Formats: sequence, structure tokens, C-alpha cells
Amino acid sequence: MAEVVGALVVVAAMAAVAGLGFLRVFEPRALAPVAGVAAVVPVLLAALCRRGPLWRSLAAHLVVWLLTVSATLFHATAVAGFLPSPATASAVAEALLNSWRTLLTTILPAPAEPALLVVVHLLVWLAGAAGAELALRSRSRVLPALPAVVVFAVAVAVGVNGPGSVMSVAGVLLGLVAALAVVRGDRSLPRSLAAVPVAAALGLAGVLVAPSLPVAREPYDPRTLVDEPPVTRFDGVSPLDRVSAWLQVPTTPMFTVRASHPANWRLAVLDRYDGVRWTSSSRYRMTGGPVPPGPYRGEYVTVEQTVTLDGLPGGWLPAADRPVSVSGIGVAVDESGTLLSAPGGSPGRTYRVTSHVPVPSAERRRDATPVGAPPALPPKVGVFRSLAERVTRNARSPYEQASLLEHYLRTRHKYDVTSPPGHSLAVLEYFLRTTHRGTSEQFAASFALLARTLGLPSRVVVGFRPGTPGADGAYHVASGDVLAWPEIEFRGLGWTAFDPTPERSGARAGQDVVSTQVKERERLAERIQAAPTSRPTPPPKPRAREDGARPSWASGLVVGAGVVAAAVLVYGLAVVTVPLLRRRRRRRGDPAERVRGAWRQVREDLGLAGEPALTASEVAARALDRVGPEISPHIGALAELVNHAEFAGRDVGPGTPETAWRHADAVSALVRRGTPPLRRLGRRLHPRVLGACRAR
Repeated sequence: MAEVVGALVVVAAMAAVAGLGFLRVFEPRALAPVAGVAAVVPVLLAALCRRGPLWRSLAAHLVVWLLTVSATLFHATAVAGFLPSPATASAVAEALLNSWRTLLTTILPAPAEPALLVVVHLLVWLAGAAGAELALRSRSRVLPALPAVVVFAVAVAVGVNGPGSVMSVAGVLLGLVAALAVVRGDRSLPRSLAAVPVAAALGLAGVLVAPSLPVAREPYDPRTLVDEPPVTRFDGVSPLDRVSAWLQVPTTPMFTVRASHPANWRLAVLDRYDGVRWTSSSRYRMTGGPVPPGPYRGEYVTVEQTVTLDGLPGGWLPAADRPVSVSGIGVAVDESGTLLSAPGGSPGRTYRVTSHVPVPSAERRRDATPVGAPPALPPKVGVFRSLAERVTRNARSPYEQASLLEHYLRTRHKYDVTSPPGHSLAVLEYFLRTTHRGTSEQFAASFALLARTLGLPSRVVVGFRPGTPGADGAYHVASGDVLAWPEIEFRGLGWTAFDPTPERSGARAGQDVVSTQVKERERLAERIQAAPTSRPTPPPKPRAREDGARPSWASGLVVGAGVVAAAVLVYGLAVVTVPLLRRRRRRRGDPAERVRGAWRQVREDLGLAGEPALTASEVAARALDRVGPEISPHIGALAELVNHAEFAGRDVGPGTPETAWRHADAVSALVRRGTPPLRRLGRRLHPRVLGACRAR
């Protein structure tokens, strides 16, 4: 009875630990109670139904699971105190059908919604129920652990792109599998405990080696098999096309922001230009709140925002760059960090955003180099290329080129809300060569196009200025606060914003955010223009190692540790599997060979495999001295059988090998019983265990 109870406890623990394999998919505080309930209840239910037929137990599992998941996740009551209502059952079925696709198309960690957690509840329940039934209805040692291992493998595959690691969970699960083998084994307790250090060593070696394996560096991602569902915008009008219209009616309320710091609120990113319009090529993915990090790695300022939407059209959600988490609203996000709300919303929605606004040092900005090549340019851009080359002829670096372009537009052109809208090639050429007046639409689009003609990867961003501070402490953003600005991608800095639009005049001028970076670039451009025109171009500097790159000595240390861990793992597997394979090989062959194999096994168990000159009677005498008189009947009978096999050859009877191996098993058991556990473990790990494989 104690063995059954111990096995059921271990099975419940394995099911719960397998559920914790979803730690990269859900937050721990949401996952732990679901996995705990779903692991314990089916094991208790299997114990109560153990004396009945299996079909009755399975039916009980189905009904109790529906009741449990309805009460714990969907908070529904039962009909007549027993069965869940049809509406609840339908909601559970719909959640099971749709949750898989949602989990595989959502940025992890996923939201702790009942419709998604029901998957974990079901899998953990199946692991607990199947493991308990196998433990109660079979004699296999480790087969009851198979359901939990399968569930853990599914959890690892689903959470392959999630944050954190489940290596420690894998180690605990491996230890529980070893514990199950010990509890269900037919050996005595000291003999069973002697195997625990070996299992622990193998588990530790597996945990150390697993991250270095190729499958760990490039794991299989089931998301490649699922098409991401399309995210529908409220309308198809680009925010850049709305800039001029919004400026004509500047007092329309858009949204309010309560923020720890004022900032420009980014709305949409446009990275594709065909000569007529700037559009977005982004692919959006649903998220439970986290936003994938951008390429920037450095110092930043955390800005907490609470945004309430008012008259802002479209599905874009304003936030300071770069958002790292969103809550309070269903949201999709692309790789640029642009936020897009789910369709069907209404004004008055409030959501919270946490953003990390980059603040790179001046040295990093001055030494920055662009990332890759810009996208293909539309035809007939020679006029823009000539202008860009003339403006930046004295620049010695890509950052200086961008600074000169920004300075040129800010000082040679005027901000005018009455300018005609548009950002086609014809409109931009008219703006740059004739009127020199425009809104931020023309300033941002012109800068991005001129930068691309110089080989700088650029894009256009549409957003809003901070807005008007109110008596309630919030920033009230109106349509007249709309702003477009360009960005250039630099290695190590990510997408860096530039501000080629001059400051506004009038009442709203005080709401402009002129950063220290803009002032620094203005001074840099003025120094470049004041310098002689023939500035020598210095030789290119070798690119320094990128931030976060691992030094060579650290890589060598990691590789060395991986090699050592792999050697330990291989050796551990060898000392466990080689004796088992050798014993199985010795039990095969003709009857005489099987009798000789039993004798070789006894000599190995006695530690006499390295003394082939000993006769059978001498081996029996040494066994008697080492173990005691209780071994005499078995070793003596086996010695007579092997002598008969050596001299009689193939005349050995068909029942003789079974008798010989029965005596050999008895001798092995007596030897193990008379050897202390630590000494037995040392013999098991000694290299001669492997060397003995050369002798059959």
C-alpha cells in the first residue's frame, strides 16, 4: 500500500511539474494554481476508481474535468449540482478548438485568459489521469511517467519563443522520473537509493549540455505551421495622409495622456515608398501585453503612460517609443513596436503603456554606422540625390550626413500649415526647389527620401507632440499636435529619430519637444559648415565588437564547459547502458554459450573478470570468503554447470541455461546485498566496467 501511495504522489508531482513547462507561455502566478489543481484531482479520482473497470474511471475523469474547469476557469455553476450547463460546455469546447491557434500566434507570455489556460488544464489533467491509471493498473516502473514527459515536451514546443528558461523544470522532472523508478522498484530501499546519485548526475549533466546542443540553439518552432490571423484596421487611410487635414482643424480632441515624462507619442511607422505614398509593410501579431524589444541596447528612461482615447480615428494606439508592455486593451504589435488595437472598439477606451525611451551617449551617436542598405528607390530621384550630396559634401560619417540634412531642412525651409498636402515625388520636389514651405508631412518625407539617396536606411513615423498640460495633470492632445518625423537605423542605436521640422510659431510653440540631441546636431552641423570645404576623409575604422557580444575567452570557456559536460553525460550513459547490453548479449546463443555467459556475469559481479586464470573451484572459494556461506549452494551449482558446459559442449540440456542464470542472478543479489552502497556505486562508475565489455 505504501508503494502505491508513494507512486501516486510522484505521479501527481510529475503532472504538476509538466504543467510548469508552460512557464514560458504564461505568468507563474496564473499558471501555478491551474497546474496544481489539474495534477492532484485526477490522481485522487483514479485512486477512488481503482477497483472498477477502466471505462468507468475514464467516464468519471471526463465529467469531473468538465466540472473542475467550469468552476475554476469559467466560474460557472453546475446544472442540478452535477453537470455543467450547455452554455459552459459550449464555451469550453470552443476554447479548446481555438486556443491552440491563438497561443501559436500570440507574442509570449500570453494573457492569463480562461480560454487559453484551458489547454494547460486539459494537458496536465491528462498527464495526471493517465499516469495514475498506469501506476495502478500496470507493473512498469517508469511507464506512468510517460504522459508527464509528453506534456512537458508539448509545453516546451509551444513556449519556444517565450521569455526565460525551463531547464530547471526539466531537471526536476528527470529527478521525479528517477524517484518513480525507485518507488516502484522491487529492490530494497538501500539498493534503490544507491541509484539516485547516478540519476542526479545524469540530470545535472543533461541540464548543462542541453543549451549547447544544436537543437537548443535552433529549436523547432511550431509557429511556422500556423498562419497568423490578419489584424484589421478601422480604415485604410495612412496617418501621414491625414496630417494636413488634422492641421486645418487643430482643436479636435484626440486623446489624453497621464505620463511620468512628456514625449512625442508615436502612432504609425511607414517604411515603404513607391514615389507616391509612404506606407507600412508591417505584419502585426496579437500580444498578451509584452512588446518585443527593439535593436537598441543601452541606457533608457522609463515612461509610464495611461492613455484615454477620444476622437482619434483608425486602429493605431499612441505611445512613447519604445513600448515594452501594454495592458487594459486587446492589442497587436509589429516589429517596430507600433501598437494596433483590435477592431470593434469605441472612444473612451483607456490603456496603460510602459515605454523605454533610449538615451544613447553622444559618443555612441557620433560613431554610429547605418545598418544594411536602404530599400530600393523609386525611379527619377536624381534631383534629390544631387541635392543630398551637395548638402552633405563636407560630412565625414553617416551620422554627420544625417545631421546636415536635418540642419538644412530646419534652417532653409519654413513650417506652414496652409501648404498643400501630399508627399509624392512631384510634391516633394516642388517643396524643396520652389516653395520651401510645408508641414511635417513634407519635412519628414523629404528627409527620408534624401537619406535613402545617400544609402541611409530611413523611414517615416507619424505621431503627436506631447499636447497641452491640463489642470488635472494630464496632457490633452488635439489634432493640431500631429507631427511626422524621420528615423534612420544605426548599428547599436536602432532607429534614431531626427527632427527636420522647424519649431512652430504661436500658442502651440511651447508644446514642441526639442531634444538635446537636436540641439547637439545643430551645433555639429554649424561646425561642419564653418570648417574648410576640403576636409580629408579619414580611413575607415575597424568596427568594434558590438555591445553584448561575447569575448573570445568567454566563448572558449563555454565551449570547454560544454565539452566536459558532454563527456560526463556520455560516460554516465555508458556506465549505465553498457553493463545492461553486455548482460543481454550473454543470455543469447546456444545453451552452452549461455551457461558460459552466466559464469562470466558472476565473475564480473565478484570483481574477478580481470583474473581469467582462476578455475571454477577457485572462483567459488573466493566468493565464499567474500560473501559468506549463503552463496555456497548457488556458486557451487553454477561452477558444476559451467564445467559441464566447457567439457560437454553442445550436449548441454535446453533447461540448463535457465538454471545457470537463475543461480547467477542469486549470486549477483547476494553480492550487492553484502556490498556497501557507496562502494557499489564506486565500482559501477569505475572505468573497468566499460573495459570489461571487451570480454564477452
